[in-house]
Amino acid sequence: MEISNLSIKETQKILLEKKISAYELTQYYLDRIEKLDPQINSYITVNEKALEEAKAIDQKISKGATIESFSLLGIPMGIKDMLCTKGIKTTAGSKMLENFIPPYDSTVVSRLKNQGAILLGKLNQDEFAMGSSSETSYYGPVKNPWNLDCVAGGSSGGSAAAVAAELAQFTIGTDTGGSIRQPAHFCGVVGVKPTYGRVSRYGIVAYASSLDQAGPLAKNVEDAALILETIAGHDSMDSTTSQRKKEPWSENLNANIKGLRVGLVKEYRTDQLYPDVEKVYAESIETLKKLGAEIKEISLPLTEFGIPVYYLIASSEASSNLARYDGVRYGHRAEFKNLSAVELEKFYGQTRGEGFGKEVQRRIMLGTYCLSSGYFDAYYNKASQVRRLISNQYQEAFKSCDVLLSPVTTSPAFKLGERISDPLTMYLNDIFTITVNLAGLPGMSVPFGISKGGLPIGVQLVTAPFEEQKMLNVAYALEMNSNTKGARPNVS
Repeated sequence: MEISNLSIKETQKILLEKKISAYELTQYYLDRIEKLDPQINSYITVNEKALEEAKAIDQKISKGATIESFSLLGIPMGIKDMLCTKGIKTTAGSKMLENFIPPYDSTVVSRLKNQGAILLGKLNQDEFAMGSSSETSYYGPVKNPWNLDCVAGGSSGGSAAAVAAELAQFTIGTDTGGSIRQPAHFCGVVGVKPTYGRVSRYGIVAYASSLDQAGPLAKNVEDAALILETIAGHDSMDSTTSQRKKEPWSENLNANIKGLRVGLVKEYRTDQLYPDVEKVYAESIETLKKLGAEIKEISLPLTEFGIPVYYLIASSEASSNLARYDGVRYGHRAEFKNLSAVELEKFYGQTRGEGFGKEVQRRIMLGTYCLSSGYFDAYYNKASQVRRLISNQYQEAFKSCDVLLSPVTTSPAFKLGERISDPLTMYLNDIFTITVNLAGLPGMSVPFGISKGGLPIGVQLVTAPFEEQKMLNVAYALEMNSNTKGARPNVS
C-alpha cells in the first residue's frame, strides 16, 4: 500500500482502523520532504511541532474521535506562506518578512486545525503572491516535480508542487488572478478558487484585497470539495465573507451532467494556444458531449481588456496594502551606522529597496502611479468601471449556460528562466484566469491530459457566484472520464 496515493477518506479509514497512526503518517510525509524537497524547493519552513500535533490526534482517535466530528482527522497538510500560522514563520516569500512569526492563526488555518488536520509546514511562493512562476520568491524558485527544469507555476507554486510530489496530502493556496488554478494545471493537481467571500481572508497577507481568495489544492476533486467545506463560511473577522451557509459539496458530488449547458468563450480562441493544450481542451469538450452536456458558444467581448484592468486594480491595491511594510514596527529594516541621524525618506527607501524584490517594486510603483493625484480617475477608477462591465457580461453568459469551459493557460509549464525577464509575456500567461477574479466567480483547474513532453495539462471550469457544487460536479465527471486520472510524476 502506497500511503501517499490514498485519498483523504481512504487515509482516514486506515487511521481509524489503527493500521497506521497519525504519528507514523506524519513521519512518512516528513521523511519524504527531507528526501525529495531539496530538489523541488516547495517548502520554506517545516513545522518542528508536526509530530506533537500528530500525537495529539492519535490521542483523540484512541478516545473515539470520528470523521463525523473531525472531517480532516489526522490528515497532513501544507499551507502557502501567505497565511499566518501562530508560532511559525510566515514570510510571504519575501526578505521583508523573513523573520516574521505571527501571534495568531489565520481563519483558514484555524478551521483546518480544528477539524484535525496536521500542519507539515509553510510552502514556497512568488513574493507577496506577485508572479506566475514562483521564480520571484526570496527563497529560490519552486521546480516542477514532472520536470525539474520547468516552473511549478505561481504564485502558489509550492502548494501545487507539494501535492504533485506527494509531500502533503493536500495544501492551501491563494488566488488573486489564477494563482491556484495555473500551478494546479502546471503540476497536474486539482485547484479550486472559490467565489469571492466564500472563504475568510482574515490572517492572509494581503496582496489585492478585492481579488484575493484562498482555496484548496488536492489530488482529486472529492478531496478538494471536502477541504473547501472545511474552510468556507462566514467569519466575523472578515466583513467581506458571505453569510451563505457552506454546503456538503463532497457528499453531493454527481458525475451525471446530462443536459448541462457548457459555454465555450469565443474570445478565448487564440493562435497563442499551444497544440497540446488545444488538443486536451478539444478532448474535454468531446467528453462532455458524450456525457450528455449541451455545448454552446458564448461571447465575452471585454475579455481583451481583462489583463490591463487586472494589473491596474491589483497593483493599485498592492501599493496600498504594502505601504505598511516600512521597517518600523516589524519586517526587514536596513542597517544604518547612526539611525537617529537618517532622514525618514532615506530610511524608507533603503529598507523597502532591500526588503522587496524587483517584481514587487514594479507593481508598487505602477499602483502608486495609478492612485496618484490626477491619474486616479483615468486609471484606477476607469479600470473599476470596466471591471463592473466584465462582471455584467458574465452574468449575462450564465443566463444561457451553467458552466464555462476553457484552457487554464496557453501552454503547459514553461522552462525556468524562460519568461522571468519579460514581465509582459508573463502577465499574458493569465489571460484565461484573471477575469474570473475580477468578477468574483468560482473557478477551478482539473487535470485532463499530458503533453507530448510529459507535462500535465488541465482545463478550467467557471460557474456563477456560489455555484461551486455545479462546478465540482462537472470536474468530477471529467476526472472520472480522464485517461490520465491519478497520474503522478516520477519523483525519487
